[in-house]
Amino acid sequence: MEIGKLEFKKDSQRAVNNKTLQRALIYATDRLRERRKAAVEKVKNWEELRTRAREIKEEAINNLDRYLELLESNVIKVGGIVHWAKDAEEASSIILDIAVKRNVKSVVKSKSMATEEIELNHVFESSGIEVVETDLGEYIIQLAGETPSHITAPAIHKTKEDIARLFSEKLNIPYYPESEQLTKVARDILRGKFLNADMGVSGVNFAVAETGTIVIVENEGNARLSTTLPKIHVALMGIEKIIPRFSDLSVLLSVLARSATGQKMSSYVSFISGPRRKNENDGPEEFHLVILDNGRSGILSSNVTRESLYCIRCGACLNICPVYRKVGGHSYGWVYSGPIGAIITPQLQGLKKGSELPFASTLCGACKDVCPVKIDIPRILLELRRRVVEGRSEDRVGGGFFQKLGIKLWRLSMEKRKIYEVLLPLSYFLQQIWTRGSQDMIKTLPFPFSLWTKHRDFPRVSKHPFRERWKEIKQL
Repeated sequence: MEIGKLEFKKDSQRAVNNKTLQRALIYATDRLRERRKAAVEKVKNWEELRTRAREIKEEAINNLDRYLELLESNVIKVGGIVHWAKDAEEASSIILDIAVKRNVKSVVKSKSMATEEIELNHVFESSGIEVVETDLGEYIIQLAGETPSHITAPAIHKTKEDIARLFSEKLNIPYYPESEQLTKVARDILRGKFLNADMGVSGVNFAVAETGTIVIVENEGNARLSTTLPKIHVALMGIEKIIPRFSDLSVLLSVLARSATGQKMSSYVSFISGPRRKNENDGPEEFHLVILDNGRSGILSSNVTRESLYCIRCGACLNICPVYRKVGGHSYGWVYSGPIGAIITPQLQGLKKGSELPFASTLCGACKDVCPVKIDIPRILLELRRRVVEGRSEDRVGGGFFQKLGIKLWRLSMEKRKIYEVLLPLSYFLQQIWTRGSQDMIKTLPFPFSLWTKHRDFPRVSKHPFRERWKEIKQL
């Protein structure tokens, strides 16, 4: 999927001004945060689990070529077919070719960020093949013609009333005010889609190199139906989904469920090893595994950014992030949002397109604290910021001359105590021009400082700085 330049600042401003979205975001992320906190507090060795989870992913990523070849070998041994895709276009072409050659008319999909990444739904629809999202959240946004705004809760930005109006309009049913009624409507429609589908498409949470097993985690049962009822099952995975051993799942499934939804274990965990055997009653007749690169090997080449590939897509960093909680997922402009989107998207889509995203962070470090595999997201953000600044032209607004001048002046004042002692009281008196009364924040400053206050307030300089108050405190 190719996108134009992402415009985080413009899109986030619209989101901040949307009061309905603000209420939906806070309500949903607060609930997910509390559930995670309660689940984690019950695990005595939580930090040890996180450390072990990171070690597993680190081993897999550092030995990616070897484990991917082992996975391919073992998938073939259990009767599966493996396809390699260098980019989104090739992955879509492979999956469409499988469908066309087998005269597929209808496809059911379980939740998958990778299929969103390659715009698979659009590929199917353009070829006259019906495709239906079967995860309730994904089904809602498919009806709305939107993209997911959260990794684990795609329709987090919609209220119950939004969904009721959407169902009434798109499904030609009465306006049902209760969640149970809406869920029943979706269940009745989707059950028929499952029973009549020719192909099921899924993502992959983990792919076990040792056994050739793919693992799918969910709470609705739709992934299990999508992968067992149709005659053909196609699974799409990014190369980073690989893990070395089956025993590693005990750690990764534990940290994933607690981080994502606050559960000890997800309601459904499917272990799929090839197609249906002769003595089995259910399962597909064909199993295809499509292994996708799409820029991931480029991330792998950097020692600083490669830990981006450790991500297990739990969404915990989104729920805790003060930026995401204000602007929502669509402001990030692509499939991945929140802190993980701020580091993944610029690397997969290019820094020129995603140049604003590494700056969509306060660098508070909350994302690193909650990450179940301890990805140092702030460190990666700083590295990407460095690359963006170095790649900017000198005359670019917000960068170039004024940015460098500002940094030099700040450095000079911090290094020279005499200069600092003169500038501090001077700043206090000069700010009176732009502040009134007891106002704590400066709303506007003259150019070039207006480049800062255009998007944020500037803290007022105190009449009595901390170093003076500290002297008084020490005398007490």
